[in-house]
Amino acid sequence: MWCSTRLSPPLRCGSARRSLHAPLLSATRIPARLFSTTVIRGQQESAKIDPVTGLKASEEKDKPFYVTSPIFYVNAAPHVGHMYTMVLVDVVKRWEQLKGRKALLVTGTDEHGMKIQQAAQLAQKDPLEFCDTGAAMFQDLAARVNCKYDTFIRTTDPKHHDAVQYFWQMLQARDLIYSDKHSGWYSVADETFYPENSVESVVDPATGQKIKVSKETGREVQWTSEVNYHFRLSSMAPKLLEFYKQNPDWIVPHSRYKEVVAAVEEGLEDLSISRTRSRLSWGIQVPNDPEQTVYVWLDALVNYLTASGYPWTPGREQALGWPADLHVIGKDIVKFHCIYWPAFLLALDLPMPKRILTHAHWTMNHKKMSKSDGNVVNPFYAIDRFGTDPMRYYMARDGGIKDDGDYSNEMILTRYRSELQRGFGNITGRVRGKKFDVEASVKAAMSGGMTGDWIFDTVDVSMVKALDKHPRDVYDRMEKLDIPGGLRGIVDLMDETNRYLQDTAPWSIDKEKNPTELLRRIYFAAEAIRICAILLQPFMPEKAKMILDNFSVDPAKRTMHHAAIAMDDAYGARIGKPPQPFPPLPE
Repeated sequence: MWCSTRLSPPLRCGSARRSLHAPLLSATRIPARLFSTTVIRGQQESAKIDPVTGLKASEEKDKPFYVTSPIFYVNAAPHVGHMYTMVLVDVVKRWEQLKGRKALLVTGTDEHGMKIQQAAQLAQKDPLEFCDTGAAMFQDLAARVNCKYDTFIRTTDPKHHDAVQYFWQMLQARDLIYSDKHSGWYSVADETFYPENSVESVVDPATGQKIKVSKETGREVQWTSEVNYHFRLSSMAPKLLEFYKQNPDWIVPHSRYKEVVAAVEEGLEDLSISRTRSRLSWGIQVPNDPEQTVYVWLDALVNYLTASGYPWTPGREQALGWPADLHVIGKDIVKFHCIYWPAFLLALDLPMPKRILTHAHWTMNHKKMSKSDGNVVNPFYAIDRFGTDPMRYYMARDGGIKDDGDYSNEMILTRYRSELQRGFGNITGRVRGKKFDVEASVKAAMSGGMTGDWIFDTVDVSMVKALDKHPRDVYDRMEKLDIPGGLRGIVDLMDETNRYLQDTAPWSIDKEKNPTELLRRIYFAAEAIRICAILLQPFMPEKAKMILDNFSVDPAKRTMHHAAIAMDDAYGARIGKPPQPFPPLPE
């Protein structure tokens, strides 16, 4: 057979236990190495202070992992970027649950501001009726993409109205708000003022007239002058810079961290945080001033506190998760989340979010998506065509964190066919084929095969090393918020498994003459499928469940603890004809 004719000499587990297999198996039998960040913290570091939140580790021991998406503006229909953000936050939540931690996901809709007021007028609808329709579309998208949120917050919710006014009053009580005349270039589309050096004159292609636009976003700005309230943002610059210095990993990727630090070092102007109600009536009134409306970005950012029960009952500050463990946002709103938001929190001595993941955008043919160019992707159509899990897979696999991802229907099909159908699907089908008995392979491994009875050759040793290495690589990448890299690590293990099957060709082994060899080959391949399917659950929950069900893996043994070799001693029983997890897609 292959191991006796092509390798010399073969290794027997019993004789090689101290030199090879004991270190490998002992390592994989210590699953705490896979989730040490949640176990060590609280057991060994209870006296240490978290530099970001200011809390003792022991105080956070029972705190849920709290992850948020930005709240989405309802002035237009959802697009592929919204779907991408929903996929990312849901993957993070499920990853934490895989590690055994309670996790809470908050998403929702931003429903105040000039854009909403104007869009509702254009649609000839009452603003709240207009927002109800928009919020329903985003709830529908979350359901379609299988984003399992715990709270869907709307800024028109009464509890949010109360939280924003309370937050305002706390800033006011610390003399951090004052009234003054404000003049500047205002973008309705961006809901923000821009300084003179951040705008430029361009020719509007539609009218041929010169207009002023933001250099950053390209959106039109108009000169506005009015009396409103200001937050003393400039006074917060030293605190912000000290916070950034102490927390260099706070913003992911690091390139955006450096951009934020540079922007604050250049100097901050005080921030206009209200608008006259004569101009903007659709929003939360400033406390005790019926002539002013709270600036939409102050309103919107407080949603993360509102969803965690703010203002909190004493002793219940962390019951719903605050401080946030992770904010996930697009790169276009970094300024608001990484400068304004921490400044507001520092001003009130509130715990800071632990990390902020800033992702890039989607382009098509390397051009920004726009309706005028006809290259906008409708996420509902994409899900209808390719399915929920394949779209989640593609979003996580090819979405950009540092650099923009380029959307392509052809690449979706390529990923599906090469990595899912011919990769996961083909390997699963082969190992689960009629000729092979996975359950018997597992029993043989657990009843002596892995501890002395089986003869190992170099290709087996290589596969054992892969089963030990790749899950750890996936874990390390995910903990660094490298979500595309984490998924690639799972694909890498499937590729190793495919090579193992090609090299060992178990279908050509005579099970009457070489029964232990066949059992050994099938066991290692089945272990790879089981581990990969466990790790795939955050990315493709339905397809991963289908594969794990197919291999009769106990639902209680689908955790991070079990995502290691020899951590499940009883699976593989046949349950009838298994469904095909990755059938051909319609053309």
